[in-house]
Amino acid sequence: MKAGAEAGADLVVIETFTDLQDARAAVLAAKENTDLPVWVTMTFEESGRTFTGTTISAFAMTMEALGVEAVGINCSLGPNEILPLIQEMAEWTRLPLIVKPNAGLPDPATGEYHLKASDFADQMLPFAKLPVYVMGGCCGTNPDYIRELVKSTINIEPPIPNKEVRRGICSPTKTCEFGGVRVIGERLNPTGKKKFQKALLEHDMAYILNVALEEEEAGADVLDVNVGVPGGDEKELMVEVLRALLGVVSLPLQIDSRDPETVEAALRIYPGRALVNSINADDKTLDRLLPVLKKYGAATVALCLSDEEGIPPTAEGRVRMAEHILERTDAIGIPRDDLLMDCLTLTVSAQQDQARETLRALRTVTEEFGVHATLGVSNISFGLPARMHITENFLIQAMTCGLDFPIVNPNQLSIMDAVASFKVLSGEDESCNAYIERFSNRVETSQVTIDIASGAAGTGSKTAGTGAGAAGSAAGSASKFGEPGTIRYSVIKGLKEETRAIAEARLDQMSEEDLINQELIPALDQVGELYEKGTLFLPQLISAANAATAAFDMIRDRIAKKGDGSQVDRGSIVICTVKGDVHDIGKNIVRVVLENYGYHMIDLGRDVPVETVVDCVVKNKIKLVGLSALMTTTLPAMKETIDAIKAVSPETKIMVGGAVLTPEYAEEMGADFYSRDAKDGVEIAKKVFGK
Repeated sequence: MKAGAEAGADLVVIETFTDLQDARAAVLAAKENTDLPVWVTMTFEESGRTFTGTTISAFAMTMEALGVEAVGINCSLGPNEILPLIQEMAEWTRLPLIVKPNAGLPDPATGEYHLKASDFADQMLPFAKLPVYVMGGCCGTNPDYIRELVKSTINIEPPIPNKEVRRGICSPTKTCEFGGVRVIGERLNPTGKKKFQKALLEHDMAYILNVALEEEEAGADVLDVNVGVPGGDEKELMVEVLRALLGVVSLPLQIDSRDPETVEAALRIYPGRALVNSINADDKTLDRLLPVLKKYGAATVALCLSDEEGIPPTAEGRVRMAEHILERTDAIGIPRDDLLMDCLTLTVSAQQDQARETLRALRTVTEEFGVHATLGVSNISFGLPARMHITENFLIQAMTCGLDFPIVNPNQLSIMDAVASFKVLSGEDESCNAYIERFSNRVETSQVTIDIASGAAGTGSKTAGTGAGAAGSAAGSASKFGEPGTIRYSVIKGLKEETRAIAEARLDQMSEEDLINQELIPALDQVGELYEKGTLFLPQLISAANAATAAFDMIRDRIAKKGDGSQVDRGSIVICTVKGDVHDIGKNIVRVVLENYGYHMIDLGRDVPVETVVDCVVKNKIKLVGLSALMTTTLPAMKETIDAIKAVSPETKIMVGGAVLTPEYAEEMGADFYSRDAKDGVEIAKKVFGK
């Protein structure tokens, strides 16, 4: 490319390619080393695929995304055979088209091409009705053929290329067209998946490929690929995993990373048009990633949040984030129909109103901005029993509000059934053909459910079991949670006012310290045990913590009024989410629970600079610090914070937690403790403070 440009070439022509990755390599070489316009043509069989299987849609979308000036077909076939192929190509690109056929098909015996120059020119005339701006000849043609072609077409003005074309993402062999609901498989992601984390760290590609194939066979249209695991090199792992996947999986992939180097390394080797889950409304993030996405022409997922503000609590706030992102993407020339807005799914068990806000934002961005939408659906039900009911219901509501790229587990049958049913009702599944194919041979059976509290079984939504047996089970349940009217019972049930009243009454019989040690803390211990066993879930855990807080607040107020110097405070703990990370739900739960155990919590918030943490530790002579990080990209900030604390206060102990952490990586970073959850945090605090 450099030699051609230096010698005075006016144009780069890349032609007769059969492999999409080879063509991409040539285009990148031209774009990165010259300022010349680039034309690309590939050689297709009558099947509409190249020799290596590349589809017309994949070629057209990928080349346009890379910024070439024209695309088309050359060689292999004659004009009549190429015509339907170029018609299909015109549906997938806005670029001017190029056609350079052979002089018909060669004689198998002699190898001679059967079309004469005049016949060739006649067969080329139908191309003039298409946005074909460049015509020529390939094998079997000579200057005479070109003269005849010029004579027959010289006065024909080609139509303007289509503005409205089919869009999508693709691997070389499979296209996922935008339009209708498309499922993104969520399982190639280490968050909360110990086996997958282990496979990444041990480079166990066999395990990873099996997961991918299971998703593909279950009906996923796209596979999300996230390799951000503590202790792993994200860039190297992404390249390794992509290369492995591309060898066995035909589906398009979503590259899930916010690291520009990882994203570029992935896009550089990806032989198609990928979807990238990477940007949000933060200008620094946009400045770093938009040029990469523009260069490789990737379709893009944009999260309606910013590093500074986090996730807006209202639909209007998220829409505002979407508008800012669109201002930036419009300015750089990224088409809106290549954007998927993520209005963000929050856990309804912790923030119940957020489901409605997400749906409101979803409807607005899809209807008003002309973009597609994606959501990580499964997060909606975290911490609840029978999660599938909530997940499925939310998915259906979200699809009604415009969600067309749900990120779900495709191996969950009811989820995929819901998608299939929605496609019938939305009209996407014409004549219900796909639905009939899916269900015609399925045998539906009644599902038997068991009520854990009563031990009774029933069919569907009905629960059997009445009389003495059921009453006895209910009594046993009450006994397990304590008797009504006790602190243990009221805390476990999350009864704030009752807990406070009972605690206040108990202070007529015991001291504040005894009430904490003998009543409140044992109650919270049992809450933690029940949560671990799956008997209680996240909403109950939060409610129990709030109930205990009501009692603790009353005790502190009482001590303050007495003014006798009594101390409930067991010690001071600094807690925060590290620099660059805006997630704080887990950190907040740990803070509330530790407060309930009588520890003085200094909550520095989220996205906290290293120096802020260090200053607080030194100023308050802190014995224990809790650091949280949810994203793999912020783990370096966690290690930096640990190192800085240890440098100025070696005696301070540090516990770390977050979905992406493991005990091994916590130790590697220099943390003293790994805290899996709030209950672990309490046990760690007891060790550090001895009480």
